[in-house]
Amino acid sequence: MSDRAVLHVKGRVLVGPDDVRDELWVVGGRISYERPAGARDVRTVEGWALPGLVDAHCHVGLDAHGPVPDDVSEKQALTDREAGTLLIRDAGSPSDTRWIDDRADLPKIIRAGRHIARTRRYIRNYAHEIEPEDLVAYVAQEAGRGDGWVKLVGDWIDRETGDLGACWPREAVTAAIAEAHRLGARVTAHCFAEDSLRDLVEAGIDCVEHATGLTEETIPLFASRGVAIVPTLVNIATFPRLAAGGETKFPRWSAHMRALHERRYDTVRAAYDAGVPVYVGTDAGGSLAHGLVAGEVAELVTAGIPPVEALSATTWGARRWLGRPGLDEGAPADLVVYEGDPRADVRVLAAPRRVVLNGRVVG
Repeated sequence: MSDRAVLHVKGRVLVGPDDVRDELWVVGGRISYERPAGARDVRTVEGWALPGLVDAHCHVGLDAHGPVPDDVSEKQALTDREAGTLLIRDAGSPSDTRWIDDRADLPKIIRAGRHIARTRRYIRNYAHEIEPEDLVAYVAQEAGRGDGWVKLVGDWIDRETGDLGACWPREAVTAAIAEAHRLGARVTAHCFAEDSLRDLVEAGIDCVEHATGLTEETIPLFASRGVAIVPTLVNIATFPRLAAGGETKFPRWSAHMRALHERRYDTVRAAYDAGVPVYVGTDAGGSLAHGLVAGEVAELVTAGIPPVEALSATTWGARRWLGRPGLDEGAPADLVVYEGDPRADVRVLAAPRRVVLNGRVVG
């Protein structure tokens, strides 16, 4: 398409779960619901249109061993794009991916800077590894490097106890989260286990990743404070394999990981039922492949979240949470077109018919 070309999307345009329109137009890369006068070079796409999907926990520029070259980051971003993911909240990466912002053909990224972890308490080459007295300074640093988010590692295996354990004293995270908020950034944390959650929430955290350790005691606390979770169920599916690998050296940790896995669906459904905001994230880019967003939406449905709400967790609701537009008048035309109604069957998301990014058909 040339810069003067007009794209006409017709069929069913899902501006919201109940706001369904017959068509939209893309003029100059932006959405309009009025037919442009004198439009001649018009390309038509038909089907069910959704806002570009959101992966709210993804890592571009990272693999199982640490930072990757730019060409690998590009392939990761393209894989997400082909799956319909056009907005990524990058939940921690040691790579500088700012160059992606200059590429109109790659997904938009909201960065959380680099992970901040306790010394020798996370995956090697991923994080800044520091002690509690330095946490405030590093949070301030990563708040400046990110796009309004900071990522902490809230818990990890403690080799002295042989099990998952909280990484930070309460007073350290309280001061660090306050500093992030002073600087205008929100804070999220990786948490698998139970014992870090209360301190983090009462310290004012905005989101928790994975959140497999939620219990009937902490779920009401999350709900009352409006703390969101991103369950990454496609990642939690790897827990049995991880547990098997650590069985000999860390049997307590292995048993704990299996228990968290076994109750994963009940945990997510209980959180949703209590009013905890739930969003879609895949945790792609560490040991997981990119392009898994449709599978994560299906997992939320398996957990018992109603299909339309699971769909919102990667479209309308997720974009609103991240402060980015959907299919609004004048918004950048980032959308995905499908053969059928994804509200009726979220499995439709696995097969995009057309992907439109910044007004151009890219897939």
